[in-house]
Amino acid sequence: MTTPASPTTAPYGSWRSPITADAIVAESIGISSVAIDGEAVLWTETRPSEGGRYVIVRMEPDGTVSDVNPAPFNARTRVHEYGGGAWIADGGTVWFSNFDDQRIYRIEPGRAPEPITPDAPLRYADAVLDRPRDRLICVREDHSDPDHIINAIAAVATDGSGEQTVLFAGWDFVSSPRLSPDGSTLAWMSWNHPNMPWDGTHLWTAPVHDDGTLGEPTLAAGGDSVSVFQPGWSPDGVLHFADDRSGWWNLYRLAQDGTEEVYRDDAEYARPQWVFGSHTYGFAGNGSIVCAVNRGGSWSLNLLNPETHAVTPLNVPAGEMGRGDLAVSGVTAVVIAGDARRPMSLLRVNLRTGEWDSVRQSASVDLTEAYVSPARTIEFPSTDGRTAYAQYYAPRNPAYQAPEGSLPPLLTLSHGGPTGAASSALDLSVQFWTTRGFAVVDVDYGGSVGYGRAYRQLLNGNWGIVDVDDCANAALHLVHQRLADGGRLAIRGGSAGGYTTLAALAFRNVFAAGASYYGVSDLTALAEDTHKFESRYLDRLVGPYPEGAENYRNRSPINHTEGFSCPIILFQGLEDRIVPPNQAEMMYEAVRSKGIPCAYLPFVGEQHGFRRAENIKRALEAELYFYSRVFGFDLADPVEPVEIENL
Repeated sequence: MTTPASPTTAPYGSWRSPITADAIVAESIGISSVAIDGEAVLWTETRPSEGGRYVIVRMEPDGTVSDVNPAPFNARTRVHEYGGGAWIADGGTVWFSNFDDQRIYRIEPGRAPEPITPDAPLRYADAVLDRPRDRLICVREDHSDPDHIINAIAAVATDGSGEQTVLFAGWDFVSSPRLSPDGSTLAWMSWNHPNMPWDGTHLWTAPVHDDGTLGEPTLAAGGDSVSVFQPGWSPDGVLHFADDRSGWWNLYRLAQDGTEEVYRDDAEYARPQWVFGSHTYGFAGNGSIVCAVNRGGSWSLNLLNPETHAVTPLNVPAGEMGRGDLAVSGVTAVVIAGDARRPMSLLRVNLRTGEWDSVRQSASVDLTEAYVSPARTIEFPSTDGRTAYAQYYAPRNPAYQAPEGSLPPLLTLSHGGPTGAASSALDLSVQFWTTRGFAVVDVDYGGSVGYGRAYRQLLNGNWGIVDVDDCANAALHLVHQRLADGGRLAIRGGSAGGYTTLAALAFRNVFAAGASYYGVSDLTALAEDTHKFESRYLDRLVGPYPEGAENYRNRSPINHTEGFSCPIILFQGLEDRIVPPNQAEMMYEAVRSKGIPCAYLPFVGEQHGFRRAENIKRALEAELYFYSRVFGFDLADPVEPVEIENL
């Protein structure tokens, strides 16, 4: 792609971009769940071009790459609905959960997948191989009674007999079963409502008897107000884990007389356990620990000597990391990471030399640096004297310049979770906007991770207040800096970010347009109708229910449509179990009947988050078309129109 000799003058928003929606869906994949099996590297690819199918990919030492699970098999578990930890590999054999029937399948090299679990309302995740006993130890979620879902640590025979044994149960949730190297001890985590795993978790150990049963569990760490993350055994059999007792997720290990710090640091060595199988550290062959560290919202990869406390930075482009996707074996680490000029990529690192190479990129559009708007971390003042954080992207396209004196429209991004974080990695879906003349700000509002437990807990009791204030103040800060047009401020977000978007439009008079992707409009409905994992999440974010029912009504945008005065577009998957479609439908009908310009695009077959190429493309182009009509600029290229009511 060449840079033009002289730019054309055209209004912001109307610039022709080399990043089309077709290019994004055709050239982009999701990368997650890395592993090392012998000398082979494995990972998961989410492929929009294959209907969002999750494919396990294996790369041999000679560079040969092949798909492990053939179509139509989809390596995705629905435990907790968010999944993760859907497969493990050992000695060339792979065991995976198949999305359609949620059974575990075994794949031997050169053979077709064979089920090893029965056709039953059971789901599995986060397995570890118990090789001496020929079984997997995993999280099992029993949906035999949809009104009483049971989560347990269970053993599943690998021979296809269907034999299963519950090893530990009685808690609302369990995760992370991990066997010691000699197979004598099992560690795992548990927690109860209303805690989420980043609020408080319990770390247990128990001896494994010769017959495979567990001895009496011992509480090793954690509690109702300490979050433990990623228990893991070192090669010499010492249990390690991260927990946030100090206010930061730091590394600890189990000693004979209790737990001891591995390293004290005012930084995060873990992240919220939204999905299973998340790893932010691993053990190198020389006794060092490879650590992914989040300091002030920016990630890095380091080597930590646990005895001398020496820290050696690894020169890897890891300003942003995947959901804890890191694997280490010997002198090799593989990590999913990216930075302001590199999309999320699977990187392989030689720990001896520090050299790295890129195995796979999530996006491969040919984009010269002149078109890339890099993320720039900003701090800005928010309510009550607080400081909040964001990633800012300026409009950038060397082929165009805006008319003198004009300012760009601003797209404010509200991330999901809400215990999530803004990403600084090169993201084509952000560059889609900046190359067309939009400024973008991705807000790490109070409640976001990367800034310690206290910042994360700012949202407790304040969802719909702190997050909304910070998003509004981020936009106003950029207006005051003359980096955005105060009359053309938009906000968009998905899931919890969709709620923040709707709340900002209902309760603040800052934004001129909004886009909600499968966002929450009615907190009461969400409290009464959502999946088990998040069914008590709002107890902390809003307050106990039904005792605090009035608070739920007051914070629900659907009950305050009188506050809506600007155009809004809503996107919704019709198979969404996390935020059911009736949330978007109720909001659409409410704003439409009020005479506010609005549009609603439902997608058949989509769940929570869009995975199919045609739907990702349609949503992106529809949102662009919507802003062109609302903000009054012409599109450089035609897209399929959207029916906008009341416009």
